[in-house]
Amino acid sequence: MKSKKIYPYLFLVLISIVVFSIRKCNSSADVSKTKEIKSQIGLNRNPSHINYSKHATCRMACREIDETEIKDIIKNGKINYQKSDLQKSDCSKRYAVEGYGKDKQHIRIIAVPCSSELTIVTCIDIDKDWECHCEGDE
Repeated sequence: MKSKKIYPYLFLVLISIVVFSIRKCNSSADVSKTKEIKSQIGLNRNPSHINYSKHATCRMACREIDETEIKDIIKNGKINYQKSDLQKSDCSKRYAVEGYGKDKQHIRIIAVPCSSELTIVTCIDIDKDWECHCEGDE
């Protein structure tokens, strides 16, 4: 008779374990979905056209970064939200996208999306300070 009294408690424990497992799986999925959505909204990783500011072109030249590397970082790089400025209106938001060039150069680009185009404002070598004399530099 005593063994029959334990069945309701075992059933409750089993149900609790199942509910806990489901909640944990759902919260993990929600976090990863949120991160994925956050990284994709607003930044077109495959723009129809990429524009380069004069400043970006100058910085690319003196830091030996080519358009192929820029395109690869746009497509595969990681958005650094701490260095990005996303509180502005559309076509004014600035995304700091980081990745590595073909020679292992650690690069950050500042990209401004607008419609289906992307404008590269500047590019930075995170690990090395290059001497550049671009217009507008002090």
